[in-house]
Amino acid sequence: MSDGVLRSESQKNGGKMASMLMHSIRNCPANSSWALQFAARSLSTSSHLQAQVQTKSKKTLAKPGVKNIVLVDGVRTTPFLMSGTTYSDLMPHDLARAALQGLLTRTSLPKDAVDYIVYGTVIQEVKTSNVAREAALGAGFSDKIPSHTVTMACISSNQAMTTAAGLIAGGQCDAVVAGGVEFMSDVPIRHSRKMRKTMLSLNKAKTLGQRLSLLGSIRLSHLSPELPAVAEFSTAETMGHSADRLAAAFGVTRLEQDEFAIRSHTLAKKAQDEGLLSDVISFKVPGRDTVSQDNGIRPSSMAQMAKLKAAFIKPHGTVTAANSSFLTDGASAVLIMSEEKALAMGYKPKAYLRDFVYVSQDPKDQLLLGPTYGTPKALERSGLTMDDIDVFEFHEAFAGQIMANLKAMDSDWFAQTYMGKKSKVGAPPMEKFNTWGGSLSLGHPFGATGCRLAMTVAHRLQKEGGQYGLLAACAAGGQGHAMVIEAYPQ
Repeated sequence: MSDGVLRSESQKNGGKMASMLMHSIRNCPANSSWALQFAARSLSTSSHLQAQVQTKSKKTLAKPGVKNIVLVDGVRTTPFLMSGTTYSDLMPHDLARAALQGLLTRTSLPKDAVDYIVYGTVIQEVKTSNVAREAALGAGFSDKIPSHTVTMACISSNQAMTTAAGLIAGGQCDAVVAGGVEFMSDVPIRHSRKMRKTMLSLNKAKTLGQRLSLLGSIRLSHLSPELPAVAEFSTAETMGHSADRLAAAFGVTRLEQDEFAIRSHTLAKKAQDEGLLSDVISFKVPGRDTVSQDNGIRPSSMAQMAKLKAAFIKPHGTVTAANSSFLTDGASAVLIMSEEKALAMGYKPKAYLRDFVYVSQDPKDQLLLGPTYGTPKALERSGLTMDDIDVFEFHEAFAGQIMANLKAMDSDWFAQTYMGKKSKVGAPPMEKFNTWGGSLSLGHPFGATGCRLAMTVAHRLQKEGGQYGLLAACAAGGQGHAMVIEAYPQ
């Protein structure tokens, strides 16, 4: 994309972006050099995956007088599927119920041993607005267990997990199930507002004359439906458009984005073939086949990727359908307990949930930079540095978004100008970063991804012998989340 086109896009979307754009491009490494380094580092992950488990000697993050909160176990059941495929005839609570049942089966958890259930979701089915409650009842949990649903865009199940941690830390609960679900195969489509007002008035009309008058006021334009859009309410801009502008601001090329997308799919396929995605549990879809693995993992070639046209900013954009996460159906669930309760019940936890932060920025210019803002704050709270982290799991909304975050994290100028920091936090080394694939390949059910990230961190720490993991994600509204997870002693 030429500087002229970039400046034109910036002018349309505010003056701050233009300043950010030019400074970022000048202060980021040269594209060609960065791409070569990135490709080389990406190829080094295979040896890392095969590393022998080693015992680390780092100190624990346990704090005197502070209750230890543990991640006992978790599942993705259902496997994540591309929307419009095998789950298309179900409802969101069907997927959430299956996840809860899978968690019960895996942990042998008594159904009355849970104190609370909290679920995340984004696009709500109006018939089951509190999907946590409907899924819990369907899964056979006691009707005496309170349940509620949270929404925070792509970090909804992150919020569910930290809500659970808060309930336990505050002494309200000892055992909480958290999870998330998203069902993009069937989203609520509404009548236009004028049509809705007419229909509500019809319902209240008392005479035939009133009803006929209201019916006569209906115009053809009133029948146009309102479809939910993955767009910011405050800016009316789609997330894909924001990702395209962000990639341009940081000089992330189409080549780099396609390379990263291929890396994600290739590593996900390798992890799937090697049985590393152990949080996935088979699900028998009523009237259809049993689903046992994610179906969006599709390794490709650079030649095939290059054939796709820009999806948002046409024709000059660099974000395509292939280097973006796809619309996904899926659900997840995790069991979170106080360590004392878990050990009393005979469990061997997977990991400790340690410090976490939520961040928020201007959704117009910095919609997708949550990991950049959240990472240093989470590390500061834990007293850790980037070098202490053994496992990084970042949500991959778009390849351009991920790589823009990596460049922002590695930029002293960005840290000083936008974050009030003296120096950069540094970019994660690629040999530690999303080495089992990510949202680009595994899929991204908006409300369920956070739990997948947490379980992947826990499993990778076990497999690779690490002690500290960091998960981070961006979300609509310019928000983000980061959490430090510590391996449980083996």
